[in-house]
Amino acid sequence: MKYAENNRISHRQLYHQIILSFLAPLLICIPGYNGEQGLSGAVGIMAAVLILLLYVFFLMRTSYCYADPVKIMGKLKGSLLGIFFLIYLIMTGVYILSLIEQIVPVWAVSGIATGWLIFWAVVVCAYGADHGMQRRGRMAGVSGGIFLFVIILMLLLCIGQGNAEYLKEMLRESRLWGKEIVYSTYDVVCAFSGISLLPFVLQNVEKRGNSGKTVTSAILTVSGILLLILFILPSVLGWGRIQKELYPVLPLMAGADLPGNVLARFDVLWIGFLLYGLFFALGSCFHYGIRILDTVHLRSGKYWLPIVIYAFSFVRIDDRGIADFYKMYLGTFFVPGLVLIQICLLFRGQKKRRKKTASAVAVLMVFILSCTGCAGIEPEKRMYPLAMGVDMSEGEYILTYAMPDLPRATGQGKEEEDGNQTLQVRGKSFEEIKSRYERSQEKYLDIGHLQILILSQDLTETDMWKDFFEYLREEPLAGENIYVFQTQEPEKLLGWKEGGTSVGEYITGLMENRMDREQKNGVTLRQVYYQWYQNGTLKKLPKITLSEDQIQVWLE
Repeated sequence: MKYAENNRISHRQLYHQIILSFLAPLLICIPGYNGEQGLSGAVGIMAAVLILLLYVFFLMRTSYCYADPVKIMGKLKGSLLGIFFLIYLIMTGVYILSLIEQIVPVWAVSGIATGWLIFWAVVVCAYGADHGMQRRGRMAGVSGGIFLFVIILMLLLCIGQGNAEYLKEMLRESRLWGKEIVYSTYDVVCAFSGISLLPFVLQNVEKRGNSGKTVTSAILTVSGILLLILFILPSVLGWGRIQKELYPVLPLMAGADLPGNVLARFDVLWIGFLLYGLFFALGSCFHYGIRILDTVHLRSGKYWLPIVIYAFSFVRIDDRGIADFYKMYLGTFFVPGLVLIQICLLFRGQKKRRKKTASAVAVLMVFILSCTGCAGIEPEKRMYPLAMGVDMSEGEYILTYAMPDLPRATGQGKEEEDGNQTLQVRGKSFEEIKSRYERSQEKYLDIGHLQILILSQDLTETDMWKDFFEYLREEPLAGENIYVFQTQEPEKLLGWKEGGTSVGEYITGLMENRMDREQKNGVTLRQVYYQWYQNGTLKKLPKITLSEDQIQVWLE
């Protein structure tokens, strides 16, 4: 692969840097009840793209002013310009750390202390941030194409998981409101406002006169994917759900799989690549911050800039962190400031414009993907229930876990006499059940392989089923392609075994070996969530009966 020389990067490397810095944060933050949705959101994105393309045109015309602001504008104005952008980078770094702090302990590495988490995130992403543009360009050149390909591939996979009725519902319920379109347009412009930093590095881009085309292509790519996600989310999760989920893109892959249960946990890869994008974006904050400080002739921020961003992530104002004010800061201060700066530079009119290696990237990506969902606990120290029953009695919830005979199932040993076991835990709340399990069991409970969920009819006939799904929703390891049933006695059913086969293995095989038209009558956890979010009711569940040691599944 040919790289640019003399600390210069190619247009391809610049394109991939923009993709890596913007795509993951915007995918996470743009959709959801606090972001853009439906037709108004889609029109807002398209309108914002037109504004951004116009902004890039004028930005390229004034990029010469950023090469040495102190020399062109004077020491005071040049320093103020650098401080203006530096504050933006600090705020953005704190915001990305808050996203990492929210996502990793829930979706990736459970049980990790958030203080240590963001500390190591800062250390890893700040290391080498001062090593020059070419090394960062190489890192983006190696990983950017793979990152973009995987994201698009997974979104295309989601299209096959979508439901046409869900999409029609979104088109019917969402409306084009002028006020919402204006707000959406401005929000997306604010989200892309980091594009304003590019003139600080254009002097290190080959044929920088043509860089505007590259920046335009990157904006169109990211915005095109955002438009796609606005239609994929409601078609997969349902219109009611995405209006209530803060980050609906995170569980998007929880119900995706391939025939034959190949790569059933696509959400593990999905979260891994999103985290990689967040880490790259955080590294960009450090890199651009150090570069801006050097450009405006202030002291190097190699050491103190990461410390400031890390320290600010702990600052609280009325129980709200700095990141909670980020959206307000962009819309009220940063974007209006950019417009003012651009106008001032346009009216000057006095002068003309004048290794992170492949192996390091591979190690980092392998590290992220290997950590995702593993919680740092060895497989032999885990329990892997394939089926779980939910019941209630005397004011207590009862969770029953059915474990398979792992030596027999994996072919690593002889079948044990009592290999298929059940474990039952009771409590007045699901938090109490979780606490009791952790106090009494030596193995970590891994529900990432759960395939069958069986609810008692006593539970489904009351509103107490909502408490269970509220609990399960906070357990992202549970995939949303789990089959859900109801029965009279879950405990008795989960204790069934025949020929060394557990109920989880048996019912899973029963569902997978049915003809396609019968399979479709099964109810998945994602379908249950959809109806719950839509109208607050429980979807009608197929029944399972146990008669004379014979299991029968009654599909509608």
